[in-house]
Amino acid sequence: MTTSFLARWLPQPNNGSRREQLRACAGAICGLLLTGITCHFLLAPDSASIYLIAPMGASAVLLFCLPASPLAQPWSVVGGNVVSGLVGAACVKWLGPGVGVAALAACLAIAAMFALRCLHPPGGAVALTTVVGGASVQAAGFEFVFVTVLFNSAILVACAVLYNNLTGRRYPHTQQLTAAHPHATRDEVPSARLGFTADDLDAVLRQHGEVLDISRDDLQAIFLQTELRAWQRRFGVVTCLDIMSKDVRSVEFGTPLDEAWHTMRTHDIGALPVLNRARRVIGIITQTDFLRHGGLDDYQGMRHRLRTILQRTGLSHTERPEVVGQLMTHKPHTAHLGTPIIDLVPLMADAGYHHIPIVDGEDRLAGIISQSDLMAALYETRFAEAAA
Repeated sequence: MTTSFLARWLPQPNNGSRREQLRACAGAICGLLLTGITCHFLLAPDSASIYLIAPMGASAVLLFCLPASPLAQPWSVVGGNVVSGLVGAACVKWLGPGVGVAALAACLAIAAMFALRCLHPPGGAVALTTVVGGASVQAAGFEFVFVTVLFNSAILVACAVLYNNLTGRRYPHTQQLTAAHPHATRDEVPSARLGFTADDLDAVLRQHGEVLDISRDDLQAIFLQTELRAWQRRFGVVTCLDIMSKDVRSVEFGTPLDEAWHTMRTHDIGALPVLNRARRVIGIITQTDFLRHGGLDDYQGMRHRLRTILQRTGLSHTERPEVVGQLMTHKPHTAHLGTPIIDLVPLMADAGYHHIPIVDGEDRLAGIISQSDLMAALYETRFAEAAA
């Protein structure tokens, strides 16, 4: 009983890697240092004025440790801090300083942040600072908010934008729109037809009724990845190495288009990886690329235009595409030998990829997986499970 009671008060394990922890710490010191130096130069060159307020330390925790949090987005930081400061300054102006006024300021600041959709926890500290921050802060009133609080927040956010993106974190972390259906129909994408749907998630969030420190799209992505992991645990892990085609036909950047088309037709394949001399994948060319440049929407003239594209001009310079590199898709999506095939399902089912080149540890082409390869592997996996 004692152990269970104490466990409720102990912190949960931290899922952040050591590298992520160091990244966040480095970001906080860089952001606060740059904000402090800049604001000191702009607002207090004689060191007699307030140029950096304590709540910025709390904002830095959110901006650099939790950049994906809805509470750490630019409008939340700047809007939340400034609105809270305005509420606090108004309370002092009309009611005077005091503990009761400070509590009221924090309460009204929270309500204002909810109303303006800029909830930011350090905003409560900003509201308190404007009330109990001392005679100089109280005397500055709204000027303290529009100058010190605004400048501190804006510069710290600018630092966060630069630092987070340079270190591989998407910021601002805006809500990602649902990916368009690759076939432009009203059906759900294939992966959403089983399991939970976006409507299910929205209904549960409304029923939950609490503020969550995670965006809806991140929450949906976590649930989907959990479903895939559960599938792997149940049916086993099949990797790309297990099912890929290894005898892959490929072309180079300078391969003539007629030669690439002939290879596709001879081997009845829909795509060719494009390799450089080190056999690293630099692109992919598909039958769709030929048809699109041949006038796919012009049914009557498509045959003539496609024949024109495939016919060599013999000229050294021409505006018409002559080689694979002029039609190919650059930087195609690839997977590694050890990638579980279940990770390819969203790409092929939802994103519309039909072929995914597979690369080895040195990023050299090792094979290719098509939609038919993936379907056969998933069928065999389920069939083996049913037969067991």
